[in-house]
Amino acid sequence: MTQSLLDRRRVLGPAYRLFYAEPLHLVRGKGVELFDADGRRYLDAYNNVPVLGHAHPAVVEALARQASLLNTHTRYLHDAVLDYAERLVATFPDPLIRAMFTCSGSEANDLALRIAMTATGGNGVIVTANAYHGVTALLAAMSPSLGLPTAPTVRTVPPPDSYRGQGDVGAAFGRSVAAAVADMRRAGIGVAALLVDTTFASDGLFFDPVDHLDEAVAAVRAAGGLFIADEVQGGFGRSGRMWSFLRHSLVPDLVTLGKPMGNGHPIGGVVTRGDLLDIFGARSRYFNTFGGNTVSAAVGLAVLETIQSEDLPGHAARLGEQLSERLSSLRGHPSVGDIRGTGLYRGIELVTDRETREPATDLAKAVTDDMARNGVLIGVCGGASNVLKIRPPLAFQAAHVEELVEALDKSLSRCAGAQSRER
Repeated sequence: MTQSLLDRRRVLGPAYRLFYAEPLHLVRGKGVELFDADGRRYLDAYNNVPVLGHAHPAVVEALARQASLLNTHTRYLHDAVLDYAERLVATFPDPLIRAMFTCSGSEANDLALRIAMTATGGNGVIVTANAYHGVTALLAAMSPSLGLPTAPTVRTVPPPDSYRGQGDVGAAFGRSVAAAVADMRRAGIGVAALLVDTTFASDGLFFDPVDHLDEAVAAVRAAGGLFIADEVQGGFGRSGRMWSFLRHSLVPDLVTLGKPMGNGHPIGGVVTRGDLLDIFGARSRYFNTFGGNTVSAAVGLAVLETIQSEDLPGHAARLGEQLSERLSSLRGHPSVGDIRGTGLYRGIELVTDRETREPATDLAKAVTDDMARNGVLIGVCGGASNVLKIRPPLAFQAAHVEELVEALDKSLSRCAGAQSRER
């Protein structure tokens, strides 16, 4: 069956990629568990899109109920869209008081950049060295992790690397952004925005020290630019806060949302200052046929209400402490260079040598494949693809933490041993 499906995938073309050396044929999910066509169970410690867990009953019921009544768009009045928008913006600090809806995080980042460029009059954007922000033509040129050339108006800076960085990480990041601003000015490019994933996921997951964004954001704002916090990966409670940027003292000018927003249903959005949308709305019309449709609004509200009623950010913070403690037991493996993260978002950086900190890219790939073969799903990230990426649905519990760490412990031993024998 697997080979037949692989053969049939030719219809999709070669640009698509699969996870894992042995592709998975998944047919069902529930909570933090996935099941393949043979009925084999996998612990999902990777998929952040189903933030509440796979096939969550509240989401399924909300989707079916609204789909059975009406599915239309924002050019008609409807309580569901307004109810959701009001509840969503209420989770943000002032002056983030308005919301616009899209179908994906890519669309959300694209819209946020349009707003920023309209409001500032600039088109220069600063991103991190291995950033990923989306798949539109505009965003692909601002996503170095895709391996494509960046646009002439884009400048890249190193992330605030708490493992390899020297001295004050936040100050170094601020200096890099200030240098990028100066370079733009020399080239006659107006600064529009600093766009960062607030978890720096593609760059390798960097969360600390808290307030490491302050100097960088100050440099951009001093140049007339805006700070766009990309919360597509880090938002909706995973960090132990509703929004990852809340760990810092600053408030973004625009926040972009996606992935977990609909627990698997395609929803995205931008939450921003009212004055920025006043400027944008005076100069542009915006309509997205499916962004903000009534079914998506009902689904989004079900996700938000569940997160709040079950205090899932608090759960992520509490369980994250246990996860952090248990992951520390892996430091006995010589290949584990650093363990970092917050809440239920963790990275384990693998190295070939702790002194040189040479990335262990092949080992990271081997571990993720070995884990999948043994029924636990994780991923990789970082510029050298050597950071094990852990970001389970928030339905994760203490027993799942134990299962995950035990599997990691065994896999690190197996894969490091196999590589030693090969040498």
